[in-house]
Amino acid sequence: MAATTHQINLSSSQWIGQQHSLNRRRRGSSSAAPLVAFRRRSSAIRAGSYTEELVQTAKSIASPGRGILAIDESNATCGKRLASIGLENTETNRQAYRQLLLTTPGLGEYISGAILFEETLYQSTTNGKKFVDCLKDEKIVPGIKVDKGLVPLPGSNNESWCQGLDGLASRSAEYYKHGARFAKWRTVVSIPCGPSALAVKEAAWGLARYAAISQDNGLVPIVEPEILLDGDHSIDRTLEVAEKVWSEVFFYLAENNVVFEGILLKPSMVTPGAEHKEKASPETIAKYTLTMLKRRVPPAVPGIMFLSGGQSEVEATLNLNAMNQSPNPWHVSFSYARALQNTVLKTWQGRPENAEAGQKALLIRAKANSLAQLGRYSAEGESEEAKKGMFVKGYTY
Repeated sequence: MAATTHQINLSSSQWIGQQHSLNRRRRGSSSAAPLVAFRRRSSAIRAGSYTEELVQTAKSIASPGRGILAIDESNATCGKRLASIGLENTETNRQAYRQLLLTTPGLGEYISGAILFEETLYQSTTNGKKFVDCLKDEKIVPGIKVDKGLVPLPGSNNESWCQGLDGLASRSAEYYKHGARFAKWRTVVSIPCGPSALAVKEAAWGLARYAAISQDNGLVPIVEPEILLDGDHSIDRTLEVAEKVWSEVFFYLAENNVVFEGILLKPSMVTPGAEHKEKASPETIAKYTLTMLKRRVPPAVPGIMFLSGGQSEVEATLNLNAMNQSPNPWHVSFSYARALQNTVLKTWQGRPENAEAGQKALLIRAKANSLAQLGRYSAEGESEEAKKGMFVKGYTY
């Protein structure tokens, strides 16, 4: 039994090396048989009470020409957005902005899911209609941010880890009762800080535990280890780190018996660091990103919903379009926050008379990314505002 416990604690890279050793020993001896048999049992896919529903929810979100609207900013981050147009950070103002977004007529043609902050899940319009019901009327699946934010990781190179596993099962069950059907947990990896093996393992393990708990409570987990844009590193360095991170993530997802058909991924695109001297073309970014995904992501996963991570609205859309110029093993789409909202916010300016214009701006961006998901987007006619980069060094949600 001691050998079994030791095996569970090994990293993925150690396990791969140990596997070869075990196979050699097995051919020459029967001493390794109990351990190999244990591994077979632990890797079996579990069939929970929600499995069929999880698979159907994931497929619904990963539907052609549609993606995710991410409006799960914390109250503090939403306050920063409101401050940029001169509004106070009050619940009334947050509700007004979210109402503008979530009641946009026809949004469901381009948006299949919306990630909400906890406050928004329980809020209603000024007319008393639950935001969750507004989404359902548009055939948009309501989602919920479940992590509790990033905190410093002791023993690391100034890196962070994501908290929120305590009480997650009971919170997830409550979110499900109130209409949420998928969840989001964002952790980050910093290339300038290493990343350290400790930080990568912590990120991967936390995501895997969250994913298993979410599935047990009926929520499709979005798996999001964001590799930050910060740094002056090359695109090859980003590829190297992304491959390492995703290999660890899928190792621990399997260890936790997560059903791959009932998850969605929210990866960063493989790009150079924001401060790198040379920018990469959409075609180059697509080539590197798809190379990484094909090396690391099983085709059982239904959807890849990219984050924008500070790219301009147009950059994020062009890069997505480039990735959909040929068939992929998964639905390759978007889960954008700033890259869908930036122009909307500046159009609205907090004025009720601008609400309709703000909603039209949202539909323009949503339609552009819908076309990119189908590989049919052109940047012709895009505004200068949409071309402005939104990278902020050390940005926090």
